[in-house]
Amino acid sequence: MSTINTGKVVSGGLVAGLIMNISEYILNEPVLGAQMAAIMTERNLPAIGGSAIGVFVVMTFILGIFTIWLYAAIRPRYGAGVNTAICAGLAVWFTAYLLPSISFQVLGFMPMNMITIVVVWGAVEMMVASVAGAYFYSE
Repeated sequence: MSTINTGKVVSGGLVAGLIMNISEYILNEPVLGAQMAAIMTERNLPAIGGSAIGVFVVMTFILGIFTIWLYAAIRPRYGAGVNTAICAGLAVWFTAYLLPSISFQVLGFMPMNMITIVVVWGAVEMMVASVAGAYFYSE
């Protein structure tokens, strides 16, 4: 059994994280920006900006690295390739996107139409990012 190539996990993860960050910018500015600003105003919360955005960007790169690490970890069992990358991406999507989004909706923080957009967008984003990042991984 071979070991995980940490350097390739990081490089593939940074590619995945970059794709996810670009996608999240598009989602959170032009697509949902006005609706999110209205929600923050309704709840007497400050606008999202500055250091919060910095934290989100770093967290997204970490999520990209974790996704490619997961791909590398399951690759010996499932084989290298697109299907395995999609499995890794969807596993991360389930835990990092779907479950928290359901919590936001149940708690009344976000309306269902917004949750639906975020969840579907995130699924596509994760599949594209995981396949792209996995392309750069080799053992």
